[in-house]
Amino acid sequence: MKILVTGGAGFIGSHFVRQLLTDAYPAFEGAEVTVLDRLTYSGNRANLDPVAGSRRLRFLTGDICDPAAADEATAGRELVVHFAAESHVDRSIASAEPFVRANLVGTQVLLDAALRHRVSRFVHVSTDEVYGSIDIGSWREDQPVAPRSPYSASKAGSDLLALSYHHTHGLPALVTRCSNNYGPYQYPEKVIPLFITNLLDGRPVPLYGDGGNVRDWLHVDDHCTGIALAAQRGQPGELYHIGGGVELTNKELTGHLLDACGAGWDMVRHVDDRKGHDRRYSLDTTKACSELGYRPRTAFPDGLAATVRWYHDHRRWWEPLRSLTQ
Repeated sequence: MKILVTGGAGFIGSHFVRQLLTDAYPAFEGAEVTVLDRLTYSGNRANLDPVAGSRRLRFLTGDICDPAAADEATAGRELVVHFAAESHVDRSIASAEPFVRANLVGTQVLLDAALRHRVSRFVHVSTDEVYGSIDIGSWREDQPVAPRSPYSASKAGSDLLALSYHHTHGLPALVTRCSNNYGPYQYPEKVIPLFITNLLDGRPVPLYGDGGNVRDWLHVDDHCTGIALAAQRGQPGELYHIGGGVELTNKELTGHLLDACGAGWDMVRHVDDRKGHDRRYSLDTTKACSELGYRPRTAFPDGLAATVRWYHDHRRWWEPLRSLTQ
């Protein structure tokens, strides 16, 4: 099979590519993989170093907003897995334009290319943040979107575009929505790698507001396994939730990270809360479990400990990125 992975040099996309090229997913064994990535601040060729020598890997530096780049990357591909996106909420609050451009316009350009080249399956990777905030219970796939940040609004729009191309043009597109990811190679502006790298350097960590915001944590390997299952078994026009089943307040998460890094609460600095900070996210994964056979396999304590070890052992990867996150 010939597969296009957009954003394949980013955190989640590169994990998916590494797994594909090491034949971790039996349904896609031997697949030829094309990566299209613009290599912005969070896209890093070094994320693909473990598979850089594979004859099955083709890397294209390009922008999904560029029709020529999207066309070249999509031609001859049977499966498109679309990770490429601007994804950091704080950056979207500071400036929404790059998010609208990449997440909406880029997705539209890529969908047009996929339609022209008659791809067999288009998997659009999205986020639980499109739903807004939920006080109790968990969102099902039929819950209306209610995004509350420029980032989540741009992702909600791209989800709807992907589904519209299925219903209008017959493009075999489907959407996955995940909870908060963690694991190796995550850019250190996100909370877990930010806290780990700060603590490894003896720096304090910033905790928003009262620390009571709740997130569900999903190891990147479980997320990518869910995406592979959706690509294999998912139905076009459908939505699937991929969650980790580990809900923690930010304060609870901070406690786990302090323990894992051998630090105390004196390393925590309370900072003003983020604008429009959603209180709680929670996904109902019943549909993915029953229809795709999805189950998260990584126990959170094991996954977090392994993540801390990875950052401890890979300073050469994250130290050059420090200046970009300040």
